Amino acid sequence: MSEADLRNLRDPMLVMAFSGWSDAAQSASEAADHIVSQYDGQVAASIDPNEYYDFQSSRPMVSLDNDGERVISWPSTEIVVCHLPMRDVVVVRGPEPNFRWPSFAAALSALITIAEPELVIVLGALLSESPHSRPVPISLSSGDVAVRERYGAERSTYEGPTGIHGIMVQACQISGIPTVSVWAACPHYVASPPNPKATLAILSRLEDLLGGPIDLGDLAARAELWERSVDDLAADDPDVAEYIANLESASDAREPEPSGDAIAAEFQRYLRRRDQ
Repeated sequence: MSEADLRNLRDPMLVMAFSGWSDAAQSASEAADHIVSQYDGQVAASIDPNEYYDFQSSRPMVSLDNDGERVISWPSTEIVVCHLPMRDVVVVRGPEPNFRWPSFAAALSALITIAEPELVIVLGALLSESPHSRPVPISLSSGDVAVRERYGAERSTYEGPTGIHGIMVQACQISGIPTVSVWAACPHYVASPPNPKATLAILSRLEDLLGGPIDLGDLAARAELWERSVDDLAADDPDVAEYIANLESASDAREPEPSGDAIAAEFQRYLRRRDQ
């Protein structure tokens, strides 16, 4: 494919995720990778890595091809086109760049503009005091009033250090592209990747934004297995078990009753998956 394949897409939306600082347990980048894998995504363009990556920090990978020959894959940001049943989805994925963020954002936003997406959805994940045994907290934020009203997002009040995630949100806003950020809160005491439960929660929220079901494959089964594995590890350490029980109590105390809109949204997800 080529940049020309970013034109004339079918009701396109764009999903963006970067591994690194804004990607706790690789939950967000795994969500982007899942879409590419399930829908046989095709790379339409990429960002030249030489300008933006420190190869001692984001190291190239060596693998063997079908003939046993060594192949080197360089870290880069890819723009991948995926054809989902309800619309085309452009997935932007790659490691957070190390250098020249302003020029990187300008180059990437120029490619995004070619696709003319209805909405850019930027995925992130952070470590929090959320217990692994409870639903994964998912938050939506946007600087666009229309986006907030349509999708039930909040206006972010965060101040502090940011990653390329925040830079790209601003670059898209400057380009006039509606943008929403989707964040998953992952338990800090199981920070090592993967966290299929958080990835599943991100994809479930993405279904609402994209307006149709996503083929989740075996992700639900892997999320259940992950939760049971953490249960087993916690059971072997009374101090950890007590700590988690305290987190559960705090989570239950602040968790509001599901609203009518939340119940309706969950029922719509069920119907979409049933009819998939």
